Amino acid sequence: MQCKALRDSAREIQSFDVAYFMASVDTLEDNTAFAAEHEAGFPILADPTKEMAGDYDVLMEVGFANRWTYYIDKDGMILKIDKETNPATAGRDLTQTMDELGFPKI
Repeated sequence: MQCKALRDSAREIQSFDVAYFMASVDTLEDNTAFAAEHEAGFPILADPTKEMAGDYDVLMEVGFANRWTYYIDKDGMILKIDKETNPATAGRDLTQTMDELGFPKI
């Protein structure tokens, strides 16, 4: 659902001067198949070792990652962490928050 919401909001998201992606603790092969199945027009990073998930403190005890959204500026500063990401409205919420945070538009 989150992938679809981002896919469906691609035009609005891409009006900002940003790079965006999803990350998953699944394998590259699983993520590639998932991206193709859902026609994702953005990268889905694979973190099967769960190292990145651990670094970003999103790993749950059961081994899955929380669906948090990190807003990081061009200098690498984390401006906001949305720990209440709604998969169904993720694309719309992403563009609204980037606008509120003053992310530059193209």
